[in-house]
Amino acid sequence: MAKRLFLFLLTNILVLTTIVIVWSIIVTFTGVSGSFTNSAEGLAGINYGSLMIFSILVGFIGSFLSLAASRFIAKKMMRVKVLDPNGQLSSQERAIVEKVHKLSRSAGLMHMPQVGIYQSREVNAFATGPTKKRSLVAVSSGLLNEMDDDAIEGVIAHEITHVANGDMVTMTLLQGIVNTFVVFLSRIAAILVSRLVRSELEMIVRIAAIIIFQILFSILGSIVVSAYSRHREYRADHGGADLAGRDKMAHALRSLKDRTAVAQVHDRTDDAAIQTMKINGKSKMVSLFSSHPPIDERIARLERR
Repeated sequence: MAKRLFLFLLTNILVLTTIVIVWSIIVTFTGVSGSFTNSAEGLAGINYGSLMIFSILVGFIGSFLSLAASRFIAKKMMRVKVLDPNGQLSSQERAIVEKVHKLSRSAGLMHMPQVGIYQSREVNAFATGPTKKRSLVAVSSGLLNEMDDDAIEGVIAHEITHVANGDMVTMTLLQGIVNTFVVFLSRIAAILVSRLVRSELEMIVRIAAIIIFQILFSILGSIVVSAYSRHREYRADHGGADLAGRDKMAHALRSLKDRTAVAQVHDRTDDAAIQTMKINGKSKMVSLFSSHPPIDERIARLERR
């Protein structure tokens, strides 16, 4: 389930970096004023008003482009096989499609999400998509092979709740705000750094510094996004309990806990790029970037409810 946030954050950083590079090329070769500096304006000669407007536009454009591409990117990166409900499906595939559609109707969704399976030994699932009408719910082959029917239903109910709550749109708005500050602060830092070198190197240093600071600040900003993501996981657990039943949702979480512990020992190389984003962290630093709270705490909150 951590894949949803990782894919969104990765796409967002790549989109922002692309915008920066394209903008820098335009400024360099056309002479368009894009430095946001003016010796007569602002502290340290920076035009903060123009820079803030630019930062808001780029920040939210980058965020919404990431949202628009989220379903496409997820399919390509995870090699998701989309299941056609009207096509030839195995009994297992048909059962997954029927579960997703049944729970979607119970959640009040007017349009059924696309349903997919991706090949991975890990026990995992995710939901993504720009709108409720264009959402995707995908489960791993490992989840289907390792979990029983009740646990699978609990996991799917959790993911359907994310779709029904519009969590991807809310995350996009939050990411847009974070992006705005990333773009704003990275340019201020780059302008100040570029003034430490000779004038003939100033533009090159500034462009390089913008890219570096933007990536660094994006990583720091992901702490804020991850914190909100952990909050919404509790809501999705409660929503999943409403759809599938509290016992099935709690059983799904316990099953995830058991299988994740095994996977960390036997499957360390699978999706290595996102190991630090998975459900269970090993340190406080890792937990800052975790999209999910500890499973024990999720189970405890669900049972207290």
